[in-house]
Amino acid sequence: MISNFRLHLLGLSLLVGVAASWAANAQASISNAGSGSVEDRVTTLERISNAQGQLLQQLQQQLSDTQRDIDSLRGQIQENQYQLNQVTERQKAIFQQLDTLSSGSNNSTQVPAAGGNNAPAGAADNSAAASNDAVVQSGDANTDYNAAVALVLEKKQNEQAIAAFQAFVKKYPNSTYQPNANYWLGQLNYNKGKKDDAAYYFATVVKNYPKSPKSPDALYKVGVIMQEKGDSAKAKAVFLQVIKQYPNTDAAKQAKKRAAAL
Repeated sequence: MISNFRLHLLGLSLLVGVAASWAANAQASISNAGSGSVEDRVTTLERISNAQGQLLQQLQQQLSDTQRDIDSLRGQIQENQYQLNQVTERQKAIFQQLDTLSSGSNNSTQVPAAGGNNAPAGAADNSAAASNDAVVQSGDANTDYNAAVALVLEKKQNEQAIAAFQAFVKKYPNSTYQPNANYWLGQLNYNKGKKDDAAYYFATVVKNYPKSPKSPDALYKVGVIMQEKGDSAKAKAVFLQVIKQYPNTDAAKQAKKRAAAL
């Protein structure tokens, strides 16, 4: 990807150089077009105009290709940053596990899949039966959170992931991963079409962890759900709240667009 990007930049530079040369030649040609018959001069000017038009099209295409590669690079950088964060968290978990082993303790336990006491009714009905035996927690919050994330990103087992995140939020109420786990539950339920459950978990992030980096997006998605359910008034109110509460975020930018369309 980076090699392609450099090639685009090189090509763009060459085109810009060619454009400058063409511009100089065009000026000279236009100056020389003053001699000869009227038809000859018109023909010369048309030829110059066509050549310049073709060059502009090439420049525009090159700019478009370069912008597309820049966008792809941004996405790749974000993905690499996420993977780096995951590696860091897993290393922390390994060190903690080593400390546990060195002290001779064994905290592995079987945890049933369930939502919190205030979870929406039926939130775990579909996943509990299939995943109850699969949710085995280590007793370490970092390890269990990473295991739940891996169910989504690596194993593509979303039902089991819902059960794992529900078990996590119940077992580790004071974990710094609570906002992330609730956000995952919101997104996974939204993907299943369970919008009420999704709104509950997104709202939990905003209510209990308003300073979390996940809160702006969580609140924005509550607004999206309200809009999709046909409640435009509530949706607009939520979008305006996003703009007011989290003004300098991407979520606020998206909320402005949504609010303006309502």
